[in-house]
Amino acid sequence: MYNQVSRLLMYGDLAENELLWELAQIFEKFETGNYDKVTLVREIHTQMKHLLEIATNYGFDDNLWHNYLTFYLMMNENPFSITCEKTGASDGSVNALVQGDLKIMKELFDYDFAPIEAALEIDCFTRISNYHAIQKPELMYNKNVSTKVRALSRQLESAADEQEFFACLTDFYRDYGVGMWGLNKAFRIEETDENHMQFVPINNMDAVTLDDLIGYELQKQKLVDNTEAFVQGRKANNVLLFGDSGTGKSTSIKAIVNEYYDAGLRMIEIYKHQFRHLSNVIAQIKNRNYKFIIYMDDLSFEEFEIEYKYLKAVIEGGVETRPENILIYATSNRRHLIKESWNDRNDQEHQNDRHHSDTVEEKLSLVNRFGVTINYSKPSQKEYFHIVTELAHKAGIDMPDEQLQAEANKWELSHGGISGRTAQQFINYLLGFKR
Repeated sequence: MYNQVSRLLMYGDLAENELLWELAQIFEKFETGNYDKVTLVREIHTQMKHLLEIATNYGFDDNLWHNYLTFYLMMNENPFSITCEKTGASDGSVNALVQGDLKIMKELFDYDFAPIEAALEIDCFTRISNYHAIQKPELMYNKNVSTKVRALSRQLESAADEQEFFACLTDFYRDYGVGMWGLNKAFRIEETDENHMQFVPINNMDAVTLDDLIGYELQKQKLVDNTEAFVQGRKANNVLLFGDSGTGKSTSIKAIVNEYYDAGLRMIEIYKHQFRHLSNVIAQIKNRNYKFIIYMDDLSFEEFEIEYKYLKAVIEGGVETRPENILIYATSNRRHLIKESWNDRNDQEHQNDRHHSDTVEEKLSLVNRFGVTINYSKPSQKEYFHIVTELAHKAGIDMPDEQLQAEANKWELSHGGISGRTAQQFINYLLGFKR
């Protein structure tokens, strides 16, 4: 094994704590005969525990060794894999070099662990090659990643040679991409210190679809039209979804990401206090072959907050043009995003700001930088009953519509008023008592 791993070129930049590298070191000791049996068994068991931890985190099953190697290939961002993401392989000399690597990876897929198991009197490699995982709740692992790893693993293990191996892998890169951007739909940013940040995948994002949001057909269609233009490489606009709370603004954006994930759409959620990192976020994603929505939920600014200046510069007006693969989608309960007071409407000169009307105009101009604004208003009583009825039918609740509406009316009177969110909470309440 050490001989194979040490010959990897494009896929050979392994970290010292990488499982494949650690196993290669162990197998070098075994192959040269320079080892203590007890110590080597302990080292192997340590790496098996490491593999089981990875398998638990990502929901691996069946052949954990194949799953791990597949995951390694899917996550390895190198000049070749990044070039292939969402476009597929092209002709070039690099293909011959990569096929050499994939010939080695196929040898690792087919590696015979029997000699080391016999010599050390262990069977852990046999067990991980035919593994039956304990069923876990989906929230304990990233189901989206697990499904893709296991599907590609089965393809790669049945590949006849390195050419077929190459075709399976590059087809995956073309369809989904590579690394965390390829395997995940949505991300948030995490500050490592005051000036640095990193992207963190959001596991198991709500699998909501646009059909799950009852009503608001015109609003959803405007969002779909803009997003389709974006993912198809045509001109599109930043979008502001504003209106009453609980009307489905955030749900619509999540549904859009689910709908267009296979088309290369990804979402990055960023909070107001993180806006100083916006330029860094854009710098790290602008050259990738995906379409990114930078998502800002419940966006609004108080009078004393100046974070809106970062946002204005990024949306439009900065020195660097916003990349074509990035749009900003924001939700807000405020039409103009920034709180206005009666003093803001007074054009008289203020002692501390002799050009007060200019300041107000600067604040209010932020909303004009969203090319598409979509209003999600509170539903009427009739619309509310329609939402409740449709949700109940989808959930399989067997209750006459008249009774359902009467109970829904009682519910909204004591639970925050009419909205789509209130309707869903009412349905959840009914489901809680369903036998």
